[in-house]
Amino acid sequence: MGEQELFTLIVAITVVTIVGRTVAKRLDVPDAIVLVVLGVLASLIPQVPNIELSPNLVLLVFLPPLVYNAAFFSAPRETRENAVPITALAIGATALTIVAVAWVTKLILPDLPTAAVLAFAAAVAPTDAVAATSVLSRLGAPQRIVTIVEGESLINDAVALTAFGLAVEAMAHPFTFGHGVVRLVEVVAGGIGYGLVLALVIGWVRRYARDPSVQIMISVVTPFLAYFPAEQLHVSGVLATVVTGVYLGTRTEGMLQPASRVSGAIFWRTFVFLLESALFVLLGLELRTVVDHLSGSYSVGWLAGAAAAEVAVILAVRMGWELIFSPLSRFLPGRHSAYVRNPWRQRIVIGWSGMRGAISLAIALTIPAMDRGHRLTEQPTLVFLAAVVVMATLIGNGLTLAPLIRAIGLAEGEKQRRREASARMKVTEAGLARLDQLAANGEVDQDTASLYRQLFEMRLDRVRAILDDIDDETGDGGPPADTHAFRAELVEAERVKLAELYDRGKISDEIRRSISHSLDLQDRTRRYE
Repeated sequence: MGEQELFTLIVAITVVTIVGRTVAKRLDVPDAIVLVVLGVLASLIPQVPNIELSPNLVLLVFLPPLVYNAAFFSAPRETRENAVPITALAIGATALTIVAVAWVTKLILPDLPTAAVLAFAAAVAPTDAVAATSVLSRLGAPQRIVTIVEGESLINDAVALTAFGLAVEAMAHPFTFGHGVVRLVEVVAGGIGYGLVLALVIGWVRRYARDPSVQIMISVVTPFLAYFPAEQLHVSGVLATVVTGVYLGTRTEGMLQPASRVSGAIFWRTFVFLLESALFVLLGLELRTVVDHLSGSYSVGWLAGAAAAEVAVILAVRMGWELIFSPLSRFLPGRHSAYVRNPWRQRIVIGWSGMRGAISLAIALTIPAMDRGHRLTEQPTLVFLAAVVVMATLIGNGLTLAPLIRAIGLAEGEKQRRREASARMKVTEAGLARLDQLAANGEVDQDTASLYRQLFEMRLDRVRAILDDIDDETGDGGPPADTHAFRAELVEAERVKLAELYDRGKISDEIRRSISHSLDLQDRTRRYE
């Protein structure tokens, strides 16, 4: 691609992202859907160059930071509580999907080698939680559903990529079952081990890095340090990235200063938005290239029927898993009775949240063109089928998920806002109580105490009325600089109460992070005054 074409592509992606974001908010649909559709429409413009998305660009540039971000912000307590459904979906449902898709694909393309069939099945098996969780969070669906969908998406990427890697190895040379088991153990254990070692090293380094800018730079290079070397060692880079992200994410408040957390959160929110937007736009832009590479030996009707069969089996397997196999988890050892009582409505939403994303297409693009020395003529057909699966699930499931949630009565946006307001009220009351203690002990003069008491009361009035989010509420004006220590005491009291509410299971991790962000902003304001 020449410089002019590259510039045109960058401008097209930027324009589509801006327009897509605006349209998505107006239509109240996930950004990913609008971005993909606009990407497809943009690809029809003659001036826009044909896009051939390098698989390595996605797997080596986009995948590590996206996986790391999701792992870093995973909810530790909720994930532990839902370990059974997350593991069952990520491993069991993914494995069953691979088998079912491979069977259907073999029926459609009987001459296709088995290893290539398994490689394709592994490519379309993992889900992409971006579109689903945006809908779930916006509608206030039960936090448990969001946790399960996000947690599953983290692990099934590793499961699918591991299966894909083994299938590609089988396409290169003879592959025995015993060798496959050994390689599976090596890939999984090696990825987890390397990720844990790297997390310990990065955690030690971050404790001594005080500059927020340096902290952000470390956070940017961390996912690539986790993914690249692991892949070079022929172990799971995705698992290494997940382990590193989860370990550091659960310890971020002990490692980082508030200024670093605030700056890092803003940076990563923007960074991930740009990556996800560019990825979905590129997916739409590349569809024209995928179609151009198709062989002319198949009719439009045959391609449509084959794609419909693939989409149907993927949807059927996931929904069947949630409605039939999930209740059987009560027979598994361990304490997971909560999942057995998981209402059927929640299982339907989880089952319908299995959209595929650009990662599936990127994996499909890396299917080798050779199979044990013979040319794989059906490789473009497999890539086309993968693209249709991604588009069909992303647009079809994505557009119908919100109406489904509303229809079965799981939209709890107002309840979610009330829960957060209640938690904010308790945290603010804790700060107010500490203020009264400091004033009673004579550690704060009455004028300063009165000023801050009015500030806390104003916040309490806002939350009690559930009027607005008070993330940026730090008050107008402020007391003199010699009250910094006293203000730190108030913020610390609020942090203690927030941690207590979370540890007792009164609030979700999402609410904890939201209020913690508010406290970080207060602390940063105090430090910079």
